[in-house]
Amino acid sequence: MNTPLLELHNITAYQQQNRVFERLSLRIGEHEKVAILGPNGAGKSTLLKLLSRELYPVQQPDSWLKLFGSETVNLWQLRSRIGFVSQDLQEDYTPYTPALEVILSGFFGAIGSHGHLQPTTAQREQAQALLAQMGLQGLQDCMFQRLSTGQKRRLLLARALVHAPQALILDEPASGLDMGAGLALLSLLRDFCQPHKAMLITTHHIDEIIPEIERVILLREGQIVADDLKARVLTSENLSALYQTPLQVTEHNGWYRCWQA
Repeated sequence: MNTPLLELHNITAYQQQNRVFERLSLRIGEHEKVAILGPNGAGKSTLLKLLSRELYPVQQPDSWLKLFGSETVNLWQLRSRIGFVSQDLQEDYTPYTPALEVILSGFFGAIGSHGHLQPTTAQREQAQALLAQMGLQGLQDCMFQRLSTGQKRRLLLARALVHAPQALILDEPASGLDMGAGLALLSLLRDFCQPHKAMLITTHHIDEIIPEIERVILLREGQIVADDLKARVLTSENLSALYQTPLQVTEHNGWYRCWQA
């Protein structure tokens, strides 16, 4: 059997004084493309913080969190195997960092540019190539704060890709983007979805679930309420129950849409 990307067993976790998860279990295979869908406050961002080691679960018997089959993960190795993109990272990023330096900082696991970081010529060439791949050529000297929200998100995606990671983990990737910027970003995510790659997206919008996503998990109040193939989960009945409002769901060419019934 392949080693799973992620395995949680009976996890309990808190954000400050609030218990978000109690005995949560979840397994995601090393090549799976998965979306976790849920309303605000469901626990989606907390789950990603557990994976990035920004947050640790409560230590208790018969409970573990494994990444790539191991409970002990070297953070440097983790950064080279998983690319993270989140709204928190975007908000925390040093505003006066030039665009090219944002990408280069991914080689060092840093936020912002630092004088002691010395990227190689090969790393600079790779960063320039990623800048062009994201459609941001010509913006290498533009400060992060001057970029549009869509440009910032694409830049952080490029930063996440510097190590050619095995997996991408994204927290509400198209949140705050206009239609054009959102579609452009989703197109880049589709390019990443090769058979040997894994992807985990958290969102509360089903139109962010790209056709390549195979499995959808519904999360509400820290509990998994559905977990199956996308077509079985993204139904009017399931989403109406999840968001506690009557919803109608349709599918076209692998894309799902919903509206209030």
